[in-house]
Formats: sequence, structure tokens, C-alpha cells
Amino acid sequence: MTFKDCFSSHAKLYAQGRPIYPQVLFDYLSQIVTNHETAWDCATGNGQTAVSLAALFDKVIATDASEQQIAAATPMENIEYQVAVAEKTSLATESVDLVTVSQALHWFDLERFFTEVDRVLKPGGILAVWSYGIHSVTSDIDTLVDELYRFTLSGYWTPERIMVEQGYYGIKFPFKSLTTPDFSLTVEWSQAQLEAYLRSWSATEKYIKDKGIDPVTILSPRLKRAWQQEVMTVVWPLTLFASRKSG
Repeated sequence: MTFKDCFSSHAKLYAQGRPIYPQVLFDYLSQIVTNHETAWDCATGNGQTAVSLAALFDKVIATDASEQQIAAATPMENIEYQVAVAEKTSLATESVDLVTVSQALHWFDLERFFTEVDRVLKPGGILAVWSYGIHSVTSDIDTLVDELYRFTLSGYWTPERIMVEQGYYGIKFPFKSLTTPDFSLTVEWSQAQLEAYLRSWSATEKYIKDKGIDPVTILSPRLKRAWQQEVMTVVWPLTLFASRKSG
């Protein structure tokens, strides 16, 4: 089965540029699962979520369709990395307690993926899916990033991006939905770290390939003038959907 590959060509940059999800998110997931034997982190990318899950579960199976992403992932003793598409895996039937998808559901064939989740998830198991949209720093910096996002990169975002902008609202999940708390993703970053994140966007990579110009480098002097101190707080609203399989 083929997949839409927007990140393999800059897997190392992706690993360096993406923010770390908050520990309170994983603490919450740990509270709502019944057992802590096996978790499946689907579309693991650089293994960021898998590493956090590894502290809470006996075993984590982390899959991604990209060999390059798996090669850049962080190894741990109780994480088993596999190259596999989301819709078809080698996981045993009713073998996992938790399935996680972080900032990747919009790339999947949802009907086939949900069928696979139903197959591998134990009765009473949890499917947890989250996404985050555009971050905020200060009004001046936000204006510059919005210009990059909506104007410079216009036409380079895939159609699936609208699902992220909508926070995955409107998706019909396969199990009984749970009421989840609000979360945010917060980091303390330098300008260089923010620029690395902007370069990890799939649209930025496509723009560079098309025009041979890095739009973040062009934006950098203006960001520098707006950057108020060495390290600044960057915040993303994070939307979590969790549902429990009956049984």
C-alpha cells in the first residue's frame, strides 16, 4: 500500500525541529488505559511519542511508513520500530492497550485505519489522536509566521492540511468518545529552533524543491528584529480525541 510521503527527504530536520509533547498528556493517557502492557504509536516519525510512552508501557510498537523516519528515530530497549503503513500492520489481533496518533491522522485512509485499529486494539483499549495548529509567540512574530504560512507557502500545503486547521473536528471516530481535558504544547525556544521547526513543515520542503530558495532564510532577518530575547515561549493549542473500544 502506498502512502503520501512528505517527510522522508528531511527526516533528520524533522527530528530536530518538532516540539516535544507535554508530559501531562501522557500522564492522562496512562490514567485512562486499563492495562500498560503494549502501546502502538502509529506514524511515529522520529519516535517522539514512542519515547514518552516507553516510560509508561512494558512495550511500545512504533510504526511509520517512511524508512528514513524510522532510521532517525530514538532507540530504546522497550521500543520496537517497524516500517509499516497505518492501514496494514503485522500486529496481532487484540494485542495492544493503547493506539496513539500524533499530528498524523490527516495522512491516513481513515476507514482502513480505523478497521486496523479495531482489529489490533484489545476490548476496553483506547485510541488517542491529537493535533496542533499554528503556534503563538508574540503578535509581531505571529504576523510574520502567518505571512509565511498563508501567503508565501500558499499552494504548497496538501489538501489534508485543512483537517489540521480544523483540529480534526468532524471526524467520526470508531469507538465511544471520552471527554478529554484541554492541553497546550509549550516550549522555550531560540529563534534558530523556531526556524528549524518552520523548515520541518512539508510545505516549506516543497517550496524549497520547487524554487530552490529557503523561505525561512529570507524571513530570518525580520524575525530577528521581532525576537525580543534569547529564548522565548512558544505555545500551540493541542486538541486530543480519545475513544474507548467496547468490551
